[in-house]
Amino acid sequence: MHFYHIAKRELKLGFRNPWSYSFLALFSLFTLALMVIQSRSWLEGYTYTTGTMITLILYLLPLMTILLSSFSLTGEKEEGSWQLLSTYALTSGSFLCGKYLGQAVVLAVIVCFGYGIAGIAGLVLGTGFSFSTLLFLLLFSLLIILMFLGIAMLIGALSKNRWQALTMGVSVWFFLILAWPTLLISILSFFPYGWIKPTLQVLTMLNPAELVRLFSVIWLGGGSIFGPEYFKWVNWFDSPYGAVGFVTLCFAWICLTLYVAIFIWERRRYHD
Repeated sequence: MHFYHIAKRELKLGFRNPWSYSFLALFSLFTLALMVIQSRSWLEGYTYTTGTMITLILYLLPLMTILLSSFSLTGEKEEGSWQLLSTYALTSGSFLCGKYLGQAVVLAVIVCFGYGIAGIAGLVLGTGFSFSTLLFLLLFSLLIILMFLGIAMLIGALSKNRWQALTMGVSVWFFLILAWPTLLISILSFFPYGWIKPTLQVLTMLNPAELVRLFSVIWLGGGSIFGPEYFKWVNWFDSPYGAVGFVTLCFAWICLTLYVAIFIWERRRYHD
């Protein structure tokens, strides 16, 4: 019951937050721009425009999710809301899971609105992504949100104020999104040749953005762009058990980050 009330409260706060509408306008604008500038034909499967869309989503959505969600948690600390809520019979797990659900709905509405605008524009202009590709990109975006929400919860639990959340959030985003390819190449250069492929597979599972991108490109039919190093990944994702294994990995990522965030929040609840 507490979980439901926290989620409902988070929905109200989320839709009152001006940052939510700023990100909604930004996301809608960039999806609409891609619809307008691409060639006048319906796109299906993996194309240059689809790949560009996936890349831009990976740049924007993780940062948007981390900032909105971690600021929401640190705002509870700074404004004293959590101090009041903690006097009730409210567990840390119910509080954070309720926050997670509420923020997931707010971010999902932002993304759905952006794709809805893009879809309508495509119908009017007679160009854009096919319905199946647009639906796949929507699911891809929602999955990115759900996975990075867990990371945002962890950042919010570790941070004492919004400035700490901003610094930590941007650092995590920079590491996982921008610096990851360069760091990966640098790290793998120190390994013997026979260790490169298994190390690459393990490191890929440690980066949710890379894991989701890999799965999405393969399912859109663009697995050949990754080269022989990802041959096993392509075969696995194309197999009947690929989707099940992928969903299991994503669910494990979300549960792990949420569990660690709840553990840290609970410790600070009684020790700070």
